[in-house]
Amino acid sequence: MFTGIVQGKGKIIAKEQKSDDFLSYVVELPETLSQNLKIGASIANNGCCLTITEVSGSRVRFDLMRETLSKTNLGCLNIGDEVNIERAAKMGDEIGGHLMSGHIVAKTQLCHIEANAHNKTLWFKLPENLQAYVLEKGFIGLDGCSLTIGEVKNDSFCVHLIPETLQKTLFGQRQIGDWINVEIDAQTQAIVDTVQRVLRQKH
Repeated sequence: MFTGIVQGKGKIIAKEQKSDDFLSYVVELPETLSQNLKIGASIANNGCCLTITEVSGSRVRFDLMRETLSKTNLGCLNIGDEVNIERAAKMGDEIGGHLMSGHIVAKTQLCHIEANAHNKTLWFKLPENLQAYVLEKGFIGLDGCSLTIGEVKNDSFCVHLIPETLQKTLFGQRQIGDWINVEIDAQTQAIVDTVQRVLRQKH
């Protein structure tokens, strides 16, 4: 499990495309996040839970299969690109964001940026199959960041980002057209699905 509080950024330093539906890449982690790493441990890359397959100091290798490549933005990364990093939560850790599984359900594009001297508002396209789960003031995971949803329109939604988030995560350098990983809040999804199922049964 993860909390949606990005702890730092890692850099892709090697990439091996083994087939159309399988690749490996190596991430150089910040020193503060590279302690006591073990093969088999989970680390979120842009919000996607990946398993460490090889460790060499602060460098860790991950394998990405078809489902991960199709659902996330990780397959588009090149050497030199960065990813938001969060190590798996431990029992007793403070939950600063909201509980997240690291299971990405879709990608969406950044479509508009509103900026002022102190913060930014980022607008994203709202995939039709996720509309029921994206609610004003609800939670959403975007590239591994636990964020509160601002305004929701028919085909888009926004989040408001403070300087700390812009500095610590990739959102400070994101541009219009970039693809962002989406994880829907599990509690919201469970409630919405349950209500929809009950209403279907009644009709």
